[in-house]
Amino acid sequence: MKHSTKIITAGTVLLLTAVLTHAAPAADNWETNCTKCHGADGKGQTKIGKKLNLQDYTDAAVQAKMTDADITKAITDGVLVDGKQKMKSFKDDLSADEIKDLVAYVRKFKS
Repeated sequence: MKHSTKIITAGTVLLLTAVLTHAAPAADNWETNCTKCHGADGKGQTKIGKKLNLQDYTDAAVQAKMTDADITKAITDGVLVDGKQKMKSFKDDLSADEIKDLVAYVRKFKS
């Protein structure tokens, strides 16, 4: 009986660990953190996106100018222009894997 209790306890701990460390899908993170400015379609044609003159991620030329490292840095550290915050940092909100998945998600907008 003691042995089965240990197995159940260990299984419960593993299950809880998996649930607590589960990363949100990139589409959910995009919807939650990015669409307000970049739009659901990545074109940046929202009220805020137009005000900030955001680039259209569906444009192949725009995508070609951006490296994965550039996108990762922007998501992780945020974006400052002339000392003003243009985009907030998400390093405290998203895991490294979630940021990596968001970079891949941005790449899918390319026409």
